[in-house]
This record gives sequence, C-alpha cells and structure tokens, in this order.
Amino acid sequence: MDEKLRQAFHSGVEKEPFASKFGLKLLEIGDGYSKVEMKFRPDMENLFAMAHGGALFALIDEAFETASNSHGTLAVALNMNVSFITSPRPGSTLSAEAREVSLTRKTASYDIKVYDELGNLIAACMALVYRKGQPLPFMGQESG
Repeated sequence: MDEKLRQAFHSGVEKEPFASKFGLKLLEIGDGYSKVEMKFRPDMENLFAMAHGGALFALIDEAFETASNSHGTLAVALNMNVSFITSPRPGSTLSAEAREVSLTRKTASYDIKVYDELGNLIAACMALVYRKGQPLPFMGQESG
C-alpha cells in the first residue's frame, strides 16, 4: 500500500466525527485489509445491559469502510450480513479485522470478524462493495 494513502486513512479516521463518537481507532491498514479497535463502554449497552448491535455494527463498518477503500478508489457498501455471536464483557477492548476475500473491477467481498482482547469471537460479517472506479475524495486524482 502506498504510504501517502496509508497516512491519509489514519489521519482521516482520526478526524472522522462518527469514528470519534464511538472511539474507533484505525490500528492497521493495507491492500484489502483493515484492523479497527473500540473500547466497549457503558453508553454502548442496550436496555438488556448487553452490547447494542448498532455499536458493534459501527466497529464492523469502520473496518469494512477502510479495507474496501484501501486500493485508492471509492467503494460503497452493497450488502452486509452480520451474525452477533455473543455480547462482550463491559470494558472490553474490541477489534474488527476486515480481510478481502475477492476483488473484481466492480465488486469486492470482505470477511470481517470482531474479537475481544481475550480472543473471543463477538461477531462475524460478510460484506460486499460496489467499486465506483473514482478517486477517493480526500486523495484527489493521485489515487488509482
């Protein structure tokens, strides 16, 4: 992965308002790969005192967003199928890893797994993007 693109992703996630709201941190990014971390906080619980699916989805989606756009061209979500396996313990540090499974000129698919710091599987997702073939807005015409 081009170092300029890598830095742009790290900087972009740090500045992204949604990522800030959920405390999402981009740990690693490479071609077709991303790892994002989030601390499971009490304000992310549902009325049953378990992790709200939306909070876990936010973590999954950030890993998906960064991995699927890592080739330097704009990709937008077409489908995401999430299985919630178990609720994390309060205060857990969660990480989502998105790995590219297939890549064509117009689509790409990703396997995304969420684990806690003990290695317990929290959620799993298969996701599909449409690759628009346009440069990333924050990279201008330089990406490719």
